[in-house]
Amino acid sequence: MAKNTTGEGNFHAVKFYESPESLCQIVAEFLGEGLIERQPALAIATPEHREGILAGLRARQFDVDSLQAAGDLLLIDVAELLATFMVDGMPDAARFTSAATSAIETVRRGRKDVTIRAYGEMVDVLWKAGQDAAAIRVELLWNKLATSDDFDLLCGYSMGAFYKGADLSAMQREHAHVLSPQGVFLPAPRPNLN
Repeated sequence: MAKNTTGEGNFHAVKFYESPESLCQIVAEFLGEGLIERQPALAIATPEHREGILAGLRARQFDVDSLQAAGDLLLIDVAELLATFMVDGMPDAARFTSAATSAIETVRRGRKDVTIRAYGEMVDVLWKAGQDAAAIRVELLWNKLATSDDFDLLCGYSMGAFYKGADLSAMQREHAHVLSPQGVFLPAPRPNLN
């Protein structure tokens, strides 16, 4: 899986998935490619997905215990992280920035010239809970954070989450790329404003 980027700004992509197993394999590949390039990895995921991602990394011959002990691989529970910045059903911008920056800096470990590879499913959890406005707000906050921090972010969204009437076009506007079923990052569709 190769990133298709222009070299400008941070990489922010989305993967729509049908099964947890397929998602975990894609995330393990994305994070694994970064680890090979000496890019620390951060995964903000459910317990089930964290275990699947670890299994996927192990299958790719990564020593996940050593990576975690060295601080190059950090896995965070999505519900716990959401709880740090959600206020009255919406993300608080200052709390989000503090929580996300803290996670990124933990895995960065003082290295100024390193890009972090991150996977997150906070928005998917919010979509599934019917909190569409909060989900879009989290995407906006990630994009704002990307203006001051160096990370490549892959988001994963369950296809089923969008059957609840969520505005797919609003979510796609917040991503630069969509991961195709063939594992290729393509530019995200942009709305026709004419």
